[in-house]
Amino acid sequence: QVQLVESGGGLVQVGGSLRLSCAGPGSIFSKSTLGWYRQAPGKQRELVATLTRDGSTNYADSVKGRFTISRDNAKNTVYLQMNSLKPEDTGVYYCSITIFASNYWGQGTQVTVSS
Repeated sequence: QVQLVESGGGLVQVGGSLRLSCAGPGSIFSKSTLGWYRQAPGKQRELVATLTRDGSTNYADSVKGRFTISRDNAKNTVYLQMNSLKPEDTGVYYCSITIFASNYWGQGTQVTVSS
């Protein structure tokens, strides 16, 4: 069983910053594609950012220039630095790891941006 543990969510004002963290399994972490997704109330889960094992990144257009995904393989942790937050960034944020074409998810962490 693959376990991912997220932390770092919370309530922040418009224009503020948060950093999300997600700790994953040590044996395969450095070899896997990692990602962050989010789900707003009443909406489908959507991609925020992904990071491949070779360092390639992909971002949703809505977060480009504001969010940064990174990883620390020594700590088996993936981060999402979120700056210049907007109310539309509100939602539950999930980290994911892709192992042999299967996606595994964390439990989610709530991010609320107040105006």
